[in-house]
Amino acid sequence: MFPSEDTAPLRSVLYMPASNARAMAKARTLPCDAVALDLEDAFAPEAKVAARAALIEEACAGGFGHRRLIARINALSTSWGNDDLAALSGAPIDTLLVPKIEREADITALSGAMDAAGYPAQVRLWVMIETPHAVLAIERIAAMAGSTRLAGFVLGLNDLAKDTGIAQTPDRALFLPVLVQAVLAARANGLILLDGVCNAIDDAAQIERECQGARDLGFAGKTLIHPRQIDIANRVFAPGAAELAHAHAIVAAFAEPANAGKGALKVGGQMVELLHRDSAAQLIAKAEAIARRSQAPVAD
Repeated sequence: MFPSEDTAPLRSVLYMPASNARAMAKARTLPCDAVALDLEDAFAPEAKVAARAALIEEACAGGFGHRRLIARINALSTSWGNDDLAALSGAPIDTLLVPKIEREADITALSGAMDAAGYPAQVRLWVMIETPHAVLAIERIAAMAGSTRLAGFVLGLNDLAKDTGIAQTPDRALFLPVLVQAVLAARANGLILLDGVCNAIDDAAQIERECQGARDLGFAGKTLIHPRQIDIANRVFAPGAAELAHAHAIVAAFAEPANAGKGALKVGGQMVELLHRDSAAQLIAKAEAIARRSQAPVAD
């Protein structure tokens, strides 16, 4: 089951520190699909409170245009997490991203805390999957989407590697079981799923490999740590020309009056069924959404 939001581009989600005015000005001009204002990794403990105030100020200032505005708070187990959650309830954000969750009870508590703090109903809850406990409980955590605000997963392989000792090799093969399990859990419960960051800022080939691997596994997009990674993610996670042409051919074939009522057809030398038609229609919708975004002003 794919969420309806899959047609809205989320190819590139760029982490940015809200307290850096120059970075914030640039974020409003970049071609990323979402900006994640970060309170967790971007700041030393003594700067956390000021960073929170800066995030709220930047969010209220607006100007992010089509870019989804995400706020990543500190974990609720820290000294700042609960204050972050309470303070951001009135900020005009689209999504609250929470790190270091471990079990389904965390989702219930977070969603309830958002309700109690007065978050608008449309503000989504995304959580980081980045601890051994979270991976082991991922199916139960994902199932909470049916009764809470939970709407998305973001992988955090850096933290998972630290906590498990699993090596992050260039091909990420050792993490393949985790990646696949995340895809299955997310898709079974209608969740958005984003890949974790690529640490190799200056290695375009590495970011491309990671994007291609995540795309082929079924991820919607990738979280990023540098603007130069945006164009690669946008290109890789967008439907390719040949893929899109085949999708149009499938939809057109099923739409022909002569094929009315048929459940399987031969298109382009392949046997396709109604499920392929539905997938093709989704792909076309995603491509159209990307095209509309690319035609809009970059800064609006």
